[in-house]
Amino acid sequence: MLRQKVRSGMTLAAIVFGVTGLILAGGFVQDIFIQLGEAIIHSQTGHIQIFKNDFLEKGTRSPERFLIEQPEKLAAEIRKHSEVDAVMSRLFFSGLLNNGKRDLAIIGEGVEPDREAKLGSFITIAAGRQLADSDHDGILLGQGVAKTLGLAPGDRVTLVLNAAGGAMNTLDFVVIGIFQSFSKDFDARAVRIPLNAAQEILQINGANVLVVALHKTEDTAAVHAKLLSELGGKLDVRTWNSLSDFYDKAVQLYDRQFGVLQLIILLMVLLSVANSVNMSVFERQGEFGTMQALGNRSLDIVKMVVLESTFLGLTGALLGVLLGITAALTISAIGIPMPPPPNANLGYTAYIRIVPFTLFTSGLVGIVATVLASILPAYKVTRMQVVDSLRQNI
Repeated sequence: MLRQKVRSGMTLAAIVFGVTGLILAGGFVQDIFIQLGEAIIHSQTGHIQIFKNDFLEKGTRSPERFLIEQPEKLAAEIRKHSEVDAVMSRLFFSGLLNNGKRDLAIIGEGVEPDREAKLGSFITIAAGRQLADSDHDGILLGQGVAKTLGLAPGDRVTLVLNAAGGAMNTLDFVVIGIFQSFSKDFDARAVRIPLNAAQEILQINGANVLVVALHKTEDTAAVHAKLLSELGGKLDVRTWNSLSDFYDKAVQLYDRQFGVLQLIILLMVLLSVANSVNMSVFERQGEFGTMQALGNRSLDIVKMVVLESTFLGLTGALLGVLLGITAALTISAIGIPMPPPPNANLGYTAYIRIVPFTLFTSGLVGIVATVLASILPAYKVTRMQVVDSLRQNI
């Protein structure tokens, strides 16, 4: 290896850059997963949602039939878990929003404004301010709704919908603010009003959904299991990722892309190392013949070739991991400005996450590729005749 410094250096460089590329790509993909998940959690779903069974399938058309009675009592029990940061009630409705000139079909949420403002850290107020508990007649409009109806903070609108008994009901509101969430489709149709105002206009009590916000997203699975056990099937308990079809599809897409990238880099390193080892074996046929003439078995020579490649792979993997970590920290310190994802309003700053599993798998790819690349050249050693190999020394 040291005798052919240039060749060994080029092989080492291929391993190092392959491993580094996998670490950077894997860290970038992981950052997309984390930021996309947090955007969904802190703009729409929360970490966990609790509702009546069949609400997701049938509740959109008639949410008044799927009410949680005394939601505050259940919320108080859920707040006892140390992992829980907040629990808030939501009441859904649909109707028409009138600006005095035209109507627009909307979907609405009756919310607890102060708690929702804390959860909605990924919601941007484009104009006006956040809805507050004191705004009984206040309404928060999605940016698309405000644009379609030509509304601004301070304007008055009328909400028209069917109450629970079937009668038509109306209520006037003042536009408090205009928001941008993660989803462009959501902003084009959604409005939010205080929960007590929604209950008043719908002439019902209770709520459709309890939204649970946790201190840490990593606790979602554990808290979900606890709530399932406590509620015993009386209510449906869903995690944020099971509620977001877009997130699951995005994860599957990027996982497949990263898998293809790993395969490409594996082949790249394998071909580079195979070429280097092949040339090394060809040039050292005389040495191998001499070793065999002195009593060394072919298997000993094969072990030596594989061991050399393994050492090269370990060195390259270690250097690649160190370079990958350094590059990830440097890039993350600067940030990568990203445009809005599909169906989204807001761009974001991407980072390179240092993920232990990605470091391990990237280094393993470099080592495995190097070892695999040495197998065929090492096998050729076992096929050489001692006499033919010794001729190479002449």
